[in-house]
Amino acid sequence: MKIKIEYLENYAQDWPRMTYAHAGDSCLDMRAAISSPLILKAHQRAVVPTGIKCELIKEDNDWIEIQVRARSGLAAKNGISMVNGIGTIDFSYRGEIGAIMINTSDEDLTINPGDRIAQMAICPIYKPEIIETNVSDNTKRSDGGFGSSGKK
Repeated sequence: MKIKIEYLENYAQDWPRMTYAHAGDSCLDMRAAISSPLILKAHQRAVVPTGIKCELIKEDNDWIEIQVRARSGLAAKNGISMVNGIGTIDFSYRGEIGAIMINTSDEDLTINPGDRIAQMAICPIYKPEIIETNVSDNTKRSDGGFGSSGKK
């Protein structure tokens, strides 16, 4: 599988190009492609542009997607997360990718141009054959719902 990346005008020429920071990394860092600092106020959300467009090149019958994820350091240290958990970028999407961020803390966070704000993972998608039927309820859990398996 391959990915084509187009760097847009708002992605500064002197910023590092997208690459894996370490050989074993799962994700590529994404930067805030903004021209001036952005203050993400406490409990506020914002779509932060990344300055890139992508095209996934699949092989055979593979289905793939881009996932935009929160950076663990920003989450742990500053309470910054993705509004929708993980942002899905569909195979056919060709527009600029934005990170839908939320500040879950009680303190404002300043995002500067070029800051690493999110990470991109390329993930397989499984498209099963859909079979319409009655779903059996012959499991211990059945339709017990949230918390039905207990705490311990």
